[in-house]
Amino acid sequence: QAQLVEYGGGLVQAGDSLSLSCVVSARTDSTYTMGWFRQAPGEEREFVAAVSWNGGRTAVADSVKERFTISRDVVTDNVYLRMDSLIPEDTAIYYCAAREGDNPSSDDRMYRYWGQGTQVTVSS
Repeated sequence: QAQLVEYGGGLVQAGDSLSLSCVVSARTDSTYTMGWFRQAPGEEREFVAAVSWNGGRTAVADSVKERFTISRDVVTDNVYLRMDSLIPEDTAIYYCAAREGDNPSSDDRMYRYWGQGTQVTVSS
């Protein structure tokens, strides 16, 4: 099992940067791929980024790949999402997710464990 808690959301202005953290509590005998997803009001949840168990492989959505960076601390398993040049369209609840195995998938159905989410609001 894994428990996830997100930190770092808030209200920022367009052009600002923000970093999200996901603190992971998980079984040490399992490997987990970690991902970030987001959901804007009235929209479906969408993939943002994912990182493999050892941090060596990442996948990032085309819509944010020039501005967002995912990383992972292999000692703590904590996961980070660095967001630069934020735009109002980035406004959403951001969720950290985990799936057993080592495949940074963009399919949210593959992720079994989810955090409670953290709100990111970007004003114009």
